[in-house]
Amino acid sequence: MAPRSENGPLAFWYDPAIRGRIYQTLFVLALGIVLFEAIVDVRANMQARGIPTDFDFLDDVAGFDINLTLIPYSATSTYGRAFFVGLLNTGLAAALGLILATVVGFAIGIARLSKNWIVAKFAMVYVEALRNVPLLLQLLFWYNAVLKPLPAPRQSYVLPFGMYLNNRGLFAPELVFGPGAQWIGAAVIVAALVAVLARLTGIGARLGRFWPTLLIGLPVAAYFLAGQPVSFIVPELKGFNFSGGVRLLPEFVALVLGLGLYTAAFIAEIVRAGVEAVPRGQSEAAAALGLSRRQTNRFVVVPQAMRIITPLLTSQYLNLIKNSSLAVFIGYPDLVQVFAGTVLNQTGAAVQVIFITMAVYLAISLFASLAMNLYNRRFALVER
Repeated sequence: MAPRSENGPLAFWYDPAIRGRIYQTLFVLALGIVLFEAIVDVRANMQARGIPTDFDFLDDVAGFDINLTLIPYSATSTYGRAFFVGLLNTGLAAALGLILATVVGFAIGIARLSKNWIVAKFAMVYVEALRNVPLLLQLLFWYNAVLKPLPAPRQSYVLPFGMYLNNRGLFAPELVFGPGAQWIGAAVIVAALVAVLARLTGIGARLGRFWPTLLIGLPVAAYFLAGQPVSFIVPELKGFNFSGGVRLLPEFVALVLGLGLYTAAFIAEIVRAGVEAVPRGQSEAAAALGLSRRQTNRFVVVPQAMRIITPLLTSQYLNLIKNSSLAVFIGYPDLVQVFAGTVLNQTGAAVQVIFITMAVYLAISLFASLAMNLYNRRFALVER
């Protein structure tokens, strides 16, 4: 057999790099043709059945009410408005769930390391119980077994700070801003900017304990100088229900509790593992330098543990945001129930609605991941 010749018109074919580019180009072209044919077929089928093939349906009147809205909304609003209502409801539940999960998770994780036997065992039972029960069952438990059996409004549980709890939700005082409230906001912004500058220049450390008092005192002084423009509307029982104040639906409370406490169990294990991963010699060296136990944890153990905790914390935050879509099972009007549920059923535009819903969750997750990665840079080791 004659040896293979790499000269001639097909010599380029024997170059692995060129041959690889040709294969990749052909694959992309074939994939593009398949996708194009699929889009054409789907569009033709949708038109044959009278289903919208564009996004003009977002300007049509929705014709349904939503029992929790953070922006003005009525049955005469558009489907696009309903989309933003569901999106804000999802964001509110996810944000509060993240705060609850972080606070409880760090507390339980530290409790797992406690030398107190009762505290450590309680934390262990919490972690093992909640993380091994499906989240959907926990949401149904909080909604059906805890919140639904609450008494009627006339027999409400009276809570501190003018709050009332019953089977229609949690009623709390509403914060009302009057004329001059903008000065308080300006004072808070100025205090925050001063705090950042003081941190960068080191002035805050030299002022010691007086520094936090100064920062808090600036908004307080603005509050009194502006004539106390902030007030509260306390809920009052009128007839068979409460009037005034802020009402938190049972579905909302159940969703936040379920998401927060469930995710906190995983965060607790991350915190425990992060702290235990710090070599014991670091604490011994700090003690040899004369640092107290509190100073050792603050300046030595925690900064090193956060390098391990933060990347793992990101995945739990993303899971919580995506798990918020389970709100549909307890009737909370989030993005999935309002937009991918009611709007989809009324318009039939399944392709557009599902595409928008998936894109929104993808964008939220990418933004949260970016924020956590930027935060992680504060604790990451910088190599030469």
